[in-house]
Amino acid sequence: MDTVHYLDDGTIQKWDGECHFGWVLEGRAIQDVWIRPKRPAPSTMYGTTLRIFDPGIDGWHIIWNDPLNRDYSRQIGRAEGKDIVQFGIDSRGLKTRWRFTEITANSFHWIGEERSSDSDPWQITYEHLARRTKP
Repeated sequence: MDTVHYLDDGTIQKWDGECHFGWVLEGRAIQDVWIRPKRPAPSTMYGTTLRIFDPGIDGWHIIWNDPLNRDYSRQIGRAEGKDIVQFGIDSRGLKTRWRFTEITANSFHWIGEERSSDSDPWQITYEHLARRTKP
């Protein structure tokens, strides 16, 4: 994947990286691992997400954790049209919106946004452009 990080001062950082997705818990959940930059370089992010579908809310309970950066988030995710949108709160107490867009069998565009309160506009902080490299 290619990653873009938008900093508050207008600076843009770019990295490569990798992400791995698979069904776990006997097909009841999806787990993914996000690594930045691509190995064997030393990691600046190395985290995992567990996504468990709940038919009672017609959505996914989502837990993200990056122990390297002591970063975590709990979210609820649902389909919105062709996208998957997740809302929650991160380890800093900020409201988060993470969107998977432009989803195909071999790629997706992930957009991470945050804001302090419901009255603040969403600010894009990260984008990941991922593409499948192995079947």
